[in-house]
Amino acid sequence: MNKEYDVLIVGTGAAGLYGALQFPEDIRVLLISKRELTLSNSSLAQGGVACVLDKINDDFALHIADTLTAGKNKNNADAVEVLVKEGPGDVLRIRDLGVDFDLDENGELQKTLEAGHSRHRIVHHKDSTGKAIVDALLIQVRKRPNIDICENTLLYKLDKADDGFLAGLILPSGESQVIAARYCIMASGGIGRVYQYTTNSAIATGDGITLAFMLGARIKHLSWIQFHPTAFAAENDRERFLISEAVRGEGAILLNCNGERFAEKYDPRGHLAPRDVVSNAIMQESKATNSEKFYLDITYKDPDFVRNRFPMIYENCLKENIDITKDRIPVFPCQHYLMGGIDVDLHARTTVDRLYAAGECSHTGVHGANRLASNSLLEALVFSRRAAEDIIQRRKTDSARPFPPFEEKEDLSGKPLPHGYRTEIRKIIQNVHFVIPNHDAAPASLERITEILSEIISGGYAVNRDFVEARSLATVAAIILREVVKNKTETE
Repeated sequence: MNKEYDVLIVGTGAAGLYGALQFPEDIRVLLISKRELTLSNSSLAQGGVACVLDKINDDFALHIADTLTAGKNKNNADAVEVLVKEGPGDVLRIRDLGVDFDLDENGELQKTLEAGHSRHRIVHHKDSTGKAIVDALLIQVRKRPNIDICENTLLYKLDKADDGFLAGLILPSGESQVIAARYCIMASGGIGRVYQYTTNSAIATGDGITLAFMLGARIKHLSWIQFHPTAFAAENDRERFLISEAVRGEGAILLNCNGERFAEKYDPRGHLAPRDVVSNAIMQESKATNSEKFYLDITYKDPDFVRNRFPMIYENCLKENIDITKDRIPVFPCQHYLMGGIDVDLHARTTVDRLYAAGECSHTGVHGANRLASNSLLEALVFSRRAAEDIIQRRKTDSARPFPPFEEKEDLSGKPLPHGYRTEIRKIIQNVHFVIPNHDAAPASLERITEILSEIISGGYAVNRDFVEARSLATVAAIILREVVKNKTETE
């Protein structure tokens, strides 16, 4: 690892990897991953990437309209236009980089339908599209001599320096390493681990959002959380695997505890309505039936088709003793995605000079108040590329001053963090802000979260993974609850 870099990229999901690949060989890039390189929310993405490639049966205006409708028309219209119009080019570029998208009988990219879309426009690799993208991009990143890759490396601090940043890293050995970078692209993923139950991977603790917030970056709409209506209803696991939107798109029917269709009672689009609509329908039906038992039924489809179309879902369900070709799949809403985050402009620039954000940790405004299925990977590609392009352009006239001398090691020792903080944070957020917010509980909950955050920061604890993640979860929870309290006050 060098002492200085041109660009620090935090995160190795689709945004981090694709962003890194945009830089020419004369730009030195450090790419860091908190855990293994393949552990990211991008890798868990199943359904696919939404984009307009069929200009005969689809067009940009339809994709834009679907995105705005799903987002309750609270989207940034300019960002949506950028996403939809530039996205197809990025999808074709990652195909050329080795992403193995499924093909139809004519050798063209196969396109499926998902909830909220008016056309078949989602390209995919079976039911593990995110993994296919991450795996292919990793192969390309490893070939680039200008990109240094550090896995199991945690960013614990990001300080502004003259014309750049000083970044504190915790190495796999547990030792600290401080490096300097002229620019930083935050691609650190979401905040799912602030909830008791989430489809997110273990890395999703909001570290990047927290560090950007500590730098003074504007954070926007962090309480805009998407709850996926069809996570597998496991009995115990906090990390619940997703039953993709595409399963309903291919014909699965959503049933209540009595084996009855019900979604049409709450919205004419039924179980193919946008995610927030279906999640709300389930919660209302749960109250009406006094049951949390809900199911997806795709047993009437050809078993070979189901196994071939959804091999990962099929295998994961088998591990839970559910054969989806014969059995109904138990499902229930679960935290899935963050629409808000570090606020950025159309070039992924934050309100902090030289700091960019892309992917789930960012708030581009493309998703509005509810993300349309399969727009997330598209957003990661489009805006990480735009971030890189802006940095490349800016470097042409960048007369940055030399970094001042800095200590490359820091003492991170201290007391061990007491157990229990994270469990308490998760319970509070699950109670106050799950699908239908509990506004009455928000003020007292915010007061307790603020106390927890103060105790963590001022307690003299050792700076390690446990500390950093607890600090992040408390910070994220506090921002969410402030927004909930503010919204409650404004509506009274």
